[in-house]
Amino acid sequence: MAQDAVAQRIYPDPPGPAARERSHGWGFADSGFAIDEQARVVFTGSRYAISGQVIPGLLPWAEGILGLSLDPRGVHPKRERPEVPERIACPALEAALAERLPPERRSTDPLVRLRHGHGHTQEDVWDTGWGHLARVPDLVVWPVDEDEIEFVVSNARLHGACLVPFGGGTNVCDALRCRPEERRTIVSLDMRRMNRVRWIDPVDRTARIEAGATGLEIEAQLAAHGFTLGHEPDSAELSTLGGWIAMNASGMKKNRYGNIEDLVLEISALTADGERLERAAAPRESVGGDPARWLIGSEGRLGVVTSAVVKVFPVPEVRRFGSVLFRDFEAGVAFLRDVERSGSKPASVRLMDNLQFQFGQALKPAKSGLAAWKSAAERAFVLQGLRFDADRMVACTLLFEGGRDEVRAQERAIYGLARRHGGMRAGTENGERGYQLTFAIAYIRDFMLEHWVIGESFETSVPWSALEAVCTNVKQRVFAEHAKRGLPGRPFISVRVTQLYETGVCLYFYLAFHYEGVDRPSAVFAEIEHAARDEILASGGSLSHHHGIGKLRAPFLPRVFSSAALDWRARQKRALDPDDLFGCGNG
Repeated sequence: MAQDAVAQRIYPDPPGPAARERSHGWGFADSGFAIDEQARVVFTGSRYAISGQVIPGLLPWAEGILGLSLDPRGVHPKRERPEVPERIACPALEAALAERLPPERRSTDPLVRLRHGHGHTQEDVWDTGWGHLARVPDLVVWPVDEDEIEFVVSNARLHGACLVPFGGGTNVCDALRCRPEERRTIVSLDMRRMNRVRWIDPVDRTARIEAGATGLEIEAQLAAHGFTLGHEPDSAELSTLGGWIAMNASGMKKNRYGNIEDLVLEISALTADGERLERAAAPRESVGGDPARWLIGSEGRLGVVTSAVVKVFPVPEVRRFGSVLFRDFEAGVAFLRDVERSGSKPASVRLMDNLQFQFGQALKPAKSGLAAWKSAAERAFVLQGLRFDADRMVACTLLFEGGRDEVRAQERAIYGLARRHGGMRAGTENGERGYQLTFAIAYIRDFMLEHWVIGESFETSVPWSALEAVCTNVKQRVFAEHAKRGLPGRPFISVRVTQLYETGVCLYFYLAFHYEGVDRPSAVFAEIEHAARDEILASGGSLSHHHGIGKLRAPFLPRVFSSAALDWRARQKRALDPDDLFGCGNG
């Protein structure tokens, strides 16, 4: 590369210390839903807008939806200490690694091993609290550069071990579950010490970023120099660039910045034979297929991503939120279709169905005085003045990013389309609250699980023509499966549209039910979720939009790939990793 091209680069300072995360639940240790001394639901910490607030409406609303009472003091106690399977040691490998890696960057601690053996499916959270994991890694290592990764890969191959890359540990497809039958020593290759933005090129608007950097760390390092990556999945605070590439991720602002496959220009990786896979990036190439692109969506099966060159963008001049209320879901979907065709898509557009809209309202903090009066007046105006039906109305949240004139033009176009479909502007405050709530609401699954409600989200992409059928059929199937098993109360099943495409959308479903008195509740939940996925495929949806396959959805692969395609996938794995060194067993 020319010297002047290198000279223009910016070399950011490394990120500061990461905040402490929960050991086996979602999120940061200082945040989450809890019950206070007065038996009220509160959100702890100070990280989010909802933090430090009392949320009085959540449990009463949940009782009405689930059709039974929820005792705020009624907790399903977790096991005092999680069960950790015995370790399968490999003394020769451990001795070799000890020569290169200091003690603080290798661990056989049982709880550290346990954390590296699961992601964040409901089964993962259930098994660490009330069940057990049959197999977890035997050794965890934290490399700090490619040389160390090459050393680990070479020695693991030499000593007959198995490697499983680990990023943020946020996956919801059982990708980190170790195969129970694996008798080799399993080494978890934790990438979190490789979390730097190595350089930013302000002229080409590219950056090389290490695979272990989380979304929070990436954005902080880029923002210090006026740039953003713009990739913001719901897990952005905790998930990593390497994980995004491995799972073929999508973000809430993909309309403006693209999905991960659109952002990545070059991938560097270590392969099963210990060789480095890397080459210089170009804006676009026709080279007969770049093998590095095979790593996008590979889910840890073919190698370990070490860094990537990605597109970056100037921090937008304007960032403005918005929201619109529609009388029903059908009107909201018609609005979204027109938004997609308008050429004026905001950075993010998300439509909640009625149940999810109600859920958002139930999460509003307690208000008093003028704020309470204003909220009541607004509600009366919508329901009585405009005659919106509380049991049918839906909400759409918007995020506009870009230049001042660009955002102003987008707002005019989008709100004009909303009026055409009977929509009512609901303000920037509600839009921002709805968008930011995405990050805080992720904590609710673990909180409700301790209070006898088991739940999880799952997603799909569907053509516009199948959108409403998929929504209706999946909800009906869930109610039928719930009734067939004689489960208590009623299930919670809601949906939101999160990403728009020319040919269709991404749908995000949320499923939960009360499990007190239910035998094997986690297994029962898995059965119902499996049935919902079956209905999605039967109704025209995809196997996954961005969560990946892992082991959770692998049984469905014969329904989405031909036998020839499945054979190609198997042959690719055998050719590139004949000894199954990267033995995660995903997809």
